[in-house]
Amino acid sequence: MVDKQYLLDSKQMASFVARGFLRFDELIPNEVNEAVMAEIDAGSIKAAPAGTPLSQCYPPPSAIGAMLRRPEVQGVIQSLVGPDPLFDHHAVHVRQPNQDAAQGLHGDSIIDTRMHFDIQLMYFPHDVPLEMGGTLVVPGSHFRRINEMDIARYQNFVGQIPMVCKAGSLLALHHGIWHCGRQNKTNRVRYMYKIRLNPRVRQLRLWNTDDLPQDYAKHKPIFTRETNAVEDIQTILSRQEPWFEDAGGRLEIVNRVKLWRFLTGDDNFDVHYWLTRLENMPNNRLLAA
Repeated sequence: MVDKQYLLDSKQMASFVARGFLRFDELIPNEVNEAVMAEIDAGSIKAAPAGTPLSQCYPPPSAIGAMLRRPEVQGVIQSLVGPDPLFDHHAVHVRQPNQDAAQGLHGDSIIDTRMHFDIQLMYFPHDVPLEMGGTLVVPGSHFRRINEMDIARYQNFVGQIPMVCKAGSLLALHHGIWHCGRQNKTNRVRYMYKIRLNPRVRQLRLWNTDDLPQDYAKHKPIFTRETNAVEDIQTILSRQEPWFEDAGGRLEIVNRVKLWRFLTGDDNFDVHYWLTRLENMPNNRLLAA
């Protein structure tokens, strides 16, 4: 178990629920990045069988293992999928220089209706400028459940985010988020290491909840400017992505509320009363006077 100081806080978790990813810039120090690059160049990163506990993967002197065992990385992992999750698979993704084509948008799963989720960590051991084609993600797409490459014909979404970063940066993705590798227009190879992890425990308040107020779930007046002026859990979960349609965006809020309830165990939590009104099905009969 990692020390509490390295766990995510509640606002970070709310952002993950709402957007389907978290970004950590320059999280890994240069000496580890350089060791990982040497390991990639040597082709010496060894995969474990699927279903192996992560603690049994990448024994020393593995540089990838050293990266994954860092407490700040373990804090991200434990907050999202719990301690010592299962290794699913890994890959070193390579974008060759001067490419003419980008990878199609996709999700890394078949249609998956579970509330439980896997995560994928994407680690960039070297600088990735825009023209190098870093991984692109579509924020908030993780509830639009698709079958792998079903959306490959779509090219651009308002608000999409290409990964432009310094060495040592890390993405933590919900397994359902839409993403792709972009064109590498430089004369250098672009590398990214990815690992998928499966939870072994119920994903229930795994992060540091010390910052979660007792009354955070109290219903607020809805559709008011004052309600959205405070950067709290409800505001984070109600913020729509620019590519959302008006009606579809409201469905996304309901999906976020359902996942937040699952992660907190709080079945009364809501945002703008959306789910509560759908659940209002009184059975008591009006008694005659």
